[in-house]
Amino acid sequence: MRVLVAGATGAVGRPLVPMLVAAGHEVTGTSRTPAGVERIRSLGATGVRVDALDAERLRNAVRAAAPDAVIHQLTDLSAADGAANGRIRREGTRHLVDAAKAAGVGRIVVQSISWAYEPGDRPADEAVPLDGTTTEPRTRMVAAVRELEETAAELETAVVLRYGLLYGPGTWYAPGGAFAAALAGDRSAVFLGSTVANDAVSSFVHVADAAAAALAALDWPTGPVNIVDDEPAPAHVWLPALAHALGAPAPARTAGRQGWEQGALNTLARNRGWQPKWPTWRTGFAARHDIR
Repeated sequence: MRVLVAGATGAVGRPLVPMLVAAGHEVTGTSRTPAGVERIRSLGATGVRVDALDAERLRNAVRAAAPDAVIHQLTDLSAADGAANGRIRREGTRHLVDAAKAAGVGRIVVQSISWAYEPGDRPADEAVPLDGTTTEPRTRMVAAVRELEETAAELETAVVLRYGLLYGPGTWYAPGGAFAAALAGDRSAVFLGSTVANDAVSSFVHVADAAAAALAALDWPTGPVNIVDDEPAPAHVWLPALAHALGAPAPARTAGRQGWEQGALNTLARNRGWQPKWPTWRTGFAARHDIR
């Protein structure tokens, strides 16, 4: 299969490209930088320099690749700018879907998130609606996620991967990353997250397992699928474990959570055959990972 990966040098794109190549797919990957293009080529794929916010160049790149499927792994989180990432979700997805339509592509796999569900008392499955909150800044974030998913659904087959919090190489949770700096008290650390050890429940997924799900999703039916590990956990449980793995001090335990901080279930993904290498953050945090 000919596959175009938009965002091929991001945290998920980096492990995904060699997985696709190893599976026998003909891969084209996009990057915004010359260094990114060279990295894609070094992995046995075709690299194309293009910005997803440039609709014309993206349309030309997709047409030239003539893919059978598009995998959307576009984000803009390097500066922890929620507005910039929201723009990628809205405008970048719009441009990518329009380019796919123009090239006659009928299948897309897209990166979404698993913490946009409406509030609940237990981990959410895919039947739970997206949050209808009117409280900012969550309203803007959920609206961008909803627009991303609805835009992708304009294609005949749109598999929406609702990832948990991504950890591993290239993420905020990696050794030396923004989370470790924030835990160490660096107030200049650029991080869109929380270091509060409270009752807020999160679901995690290692980037390699997220990439494996994107590969598998090339054969999945349309619709959303939670891609999370087996153990949703409150921050006062997982945060000390991560702090220990990062060699950082663990914050003191506190109480409280937002209603939407409930985690998510991976039953559907597992029923489709997805088996995470790291089924729990407990072993994943402590492991040493090397993804080049």
